[in-house]
Amino acid sequence: MAATRAAVLGAPIAHSLSPVLHTAAYRALGFTDWSYQAIECDEARLPGLLATLGPDWAGLSLTMPLKRAVLPLLDRIEPLAATVGAANTVILKGGQWLGFNTDVAGLAAALRAADIKPEGNVVVLGGGATACSALAAVRESGTADVTVAVRAQSRAEPLRTVAARLGVTVRFADLAAGSLASRPWDVLISTIPGTAEAGVARLVTTGELTARAVVDVGYDPWPTPLAAAAAAAGSAVISGYELLVHQAAGQVELMTGRQAPVAVMRAAGLAELDRRGNSR
Repeated sequence: MAATRAAVLGAPIAHSLSPVLHTAAYRALGFTDWSYQAIECDEARLPGLLATLGPDWAGLSLTMPLKRAVLPLLDRIEPLAATVGAANTVILKGGQWLGFNTDVAGLAAALRAADIKPEGNVVVLGGGATACSALAAVRESGTADVTVAVRAQSRAEPLRTVAARLGVTVRFADLAAGSLASRPWDVLISTIPGTAEAGVARLVTTGELTARAVVDVGYDPWPTPLAAAAAAAGSAVISGYELLVHQAAGQVELMTGRQAPVAVMRAAGLAELDRRGNSR
């Protein structure tokens, strides 16, 4: 019987922890003939790469910039992935590529694990695919009114469409103008790179911007500028590492049909981060 393969695709991808998390899961489940690798792939290469994959492939994890680009290439898309306009997981089944989104459940699980329920004022930084998944996760908690901070509203049209599908009222704020300091926030979710967080982190440090809880999808390096400022200000801080682990667990379950060993995956990823010198 041929070995079963899986991979994570994206650009850049060398930093990804997904191979460590998935491989740890396969070993814990006894799937010794399964392998998982990282493959550098951008939007232009994606159609050709998918066409080369045969029946020995179980599925793929997708990261930037492929979560939206993959949708027209799939045979079927689950309702949630269609609603948020992003698939971070594709499964090969019966010769067809099926698209799923585990980011939404991953973020919701990370919030539950930290005993944080978005209520009242919620702000999301960024307007990309991960921000769309954040809207869906917040909507699951019952919050239907969210502020989204972006640098250019013209680039956030996909998010506006997703919000309408979810029944979420979105108010846009200017990420660069300091408009977030107008009120205290219950939960702040950052989906932007740490290199773009300096202005927001500065507002937190000066006390102009406050949030009971801050979720930063970044995890390597850690802490991000925003996470460091929020922790110093007394906010509860959730690392993107928790989102990563929970969304990866969802992918493992889709690919293998078995319950993911979340604790094993978390420990393996933390050990790898320590090896890289990113002690947490």
